[in-house]
Amino acid sequence: MADAIIAAEGLRVFRERRLVLDVPAIAVEAGEVLAVIGQNGSGKSTLLQALALLLPAEMTYRFDGRAVRLPDEALALRRQMAVVFQRPLLVEGSVQENVALGLRLRGVPSGEVRARVAEALAMFGVEGLAKRPGRALSGGEAQRVSLARALALRPRVLFLDEPFMALDVLTRVALLQDLRRVLRAAGMTALFVTHDFTEISPLADRVAVLSEGRIVQTGTLREIFSHPADTEVERLVRAASDLIRGLAE
Repeated sequence: MADAIIAAEGLRVFRERRLVLDVPAIAVEAGEVLAVIGQNGSGKSTLLQALALLLPAEMTYRFDGRAVRLPDEALALRRQMAVVFQRPLLVEGSVQENVALGLRLRGVPSGEVRARVAEALAMFGVEGLAKRPGRALSGGEAQRVSLARALALRPRVLFLDEPFMALDVLTRVALLQDLRRVLRAAGMTALFVTHDFTEISPLADRVAVLSEGRIVQTGTLREIFSHPADTEVERLVRAASDLIRGLAE
């Protein structure tokens, strides 16, 4: 974990005294994209929110190699992170105003805000939408704007919580390609949650498989497909293989 941007040990989350997440150790290395995959209800979003310091969790937490005091330092660290959720969550106002929102809340000077908004919109090919109302966009356009809003913050770590779930196949493929280009160009560290193996290959360097709140296997996509750790992982791999084969046919 020497090169990890984020590392957590003894990570546990309770809901109404029930243990819903129990992860002895997890780390996201500098510059890598770690995909977390599992069935619905496996705890993927809970894991993401715990690592992004958005919900209370028991854990020993390190950021960029430094031990962190929680919850005292949570707010300061969240300013070095950005999260993109399943729904774009755009507010009233133009696309440009939506992308500028986080920067203005962080006190970035107006001239720099304009430059960073323009840069982020161009990353995702939506600069032509800058004056459009944010809530008048299509699903794909809105998610591009949501990603631009996150990248405009220039986060140390980007968290992605199934951001392609509500998109049609063609829109999803195009956005996956653009996001891969942006992440690679920036050398950005990211944690990406999905329930779909077909989304992993374009983005992720490494995969963690989550089942019933526990990580049951980590490795490259090739390693997991070649040597699934248990019957649960094997079922996920088989379903993904059948889907890919069906699409190819």
